Amino acid sequence: MPRVSQDHLDARRRQILDGARSCFARHGYEGATVRRLEEATGLSRGAIFHHFRDKESLFLALAEDDVLRMTEVVAQQGLVQVMRELLSTRPAADGEALNPADWLGTRLEVSRRLRTDPEFRARWAERSEQLTVATRERLTRQREAGNLRDDVDVHVLTAFLELVLEGLVSHLAMGLPADDMDPVLDLVEETVRRHRRSP
Repeated sequence: MPRVSQDHLDARRRQILDGARSCFARHGYEGATVRRLEEATGLSRGAIFHHFRDKESLFLALAEDDVLRMTEVVAQQGLVQVMRELLSTRPAADGEALNPADWLGTRLEVSRRLRTDPEFRARWAERSEQLTVATRERLTRQREAGNLRDDVDVHVLTAFLELVLEGLVSHLAMGLPADDMDPVLDLVEETVRRHRRSP
């Protein structure tokens, strides 16, 4: 029997994650039945659960995938850029088109499960910490370069930016218009920058 290449396995895993993302976004965690996951991915139950132990493992892998993408953006451009990409359908830095509706659906489902499922909360904590660490490290580098205000602790600025992100997610979840959010994000960026006094 021929061995399946790692490239093939990686492509299959990506196919499952991409299909599952739209399924969870459309139907929520509970509504994303195995049958719906099969339809969304174009694969059988056996193929899906060959790669992921169960539905929760699939959802966590999907959420972790989103965190890793966000972490890469944060490391290069900061957390505000993650927010800008959430509002945009422009291609991401890696060339993949962002689908804010699917990302938002996953993010909202994570928030709901964090409130209602202690076991999920414990598993999620270690994954979400990656984004916090990346944000804090980026802010520290910006401070060392003289670009970040130095009268507020980096931990406080990190919490501020994460709170703005959660507020933006809630805003979008309520279906409120987001066309005028760019100036708001400009203000958020300006708030954390160092202001040099004129001589």
